[in-house]
Amino acid sequence: MFEGKMKAVTFSYDDGVTQDERLVEMFDRYGLKATFNINSELLGNRDDITCRQNGAVTTHHKIAPERVADLYRNHEVAVHTLTHPHLYDMEEAELIRQVNEDQKRLTELSGQEIVGMAYPYGDCDEQIVRILREHTQMRYARTVKSSGNFDLQEDLLAFQPTVYHCDMDRMFALADEFIRLQPESPKLFYIWGHSYEFDFFDGMWERMEEFCKKISGHDDIFYGTNRETLL
Repeated sequence: MFEGKMKAVTFSYDDGVTQDERLVEMFDRYGLKATFNINSELLGNRDDITCRQNGAVTTHHKIAPERVADLYRNHEVAVHTLTHPHLYDMEEAELIRQVNEDQKRLTELSGQEIVGMAYPYGDCDEQIVRILREHTQMRYARTVKSSGNFDLQEDLLAFQPTVYHCDMDRMFALADEFIRLQPESPKLFYIWGHSYEFDFFDGMWERMEEFCKKISGHDDIFYGTNRETLL
């Protein structure tokens, strides 16, 4: 499944913010692959964002649309809806438009075939999944509910990641477990977050680099985008 290997690692980052520049450089340096989920109608917007845990403030500047193709050339671009709305109770036609128009714009900007997405705010239920399945070309869609394990999942339109990167201690413990693992069936270590969150806590960028160094370079692990590891 993973080019003949039984283990794979993938990352998923949301919002298309300027901190992705630093994260992409880090991933490229360690030979890691990620999927970046982007709100195409918000590209180029500039604002700030506040951390709920400690009140820290950092920029939440979206990358310029003309940067998409070059910045993410070694990675995957995916849907995050046009404007990052809450999907619960949204009219079906508007939900379809938010996904399909984002896919169309991102295809034009990136030159990639767009087949996946991450739910804004993690909004996902049976009705939303049904709409995606019946009215969009999405083949997978990520929630924000961590599974805590490496098992593959049947419903890729309600995919649960392994761990949220802000749960750093858990992420490192899972990495140690995954590296030791000698599975008889395919296993996937899936990490997600937002790159601006590294600015909220002292030393978090450095710890992420430590994590990249730890998880990379293993001959028995395939490193791929969400698309390459899920489909």
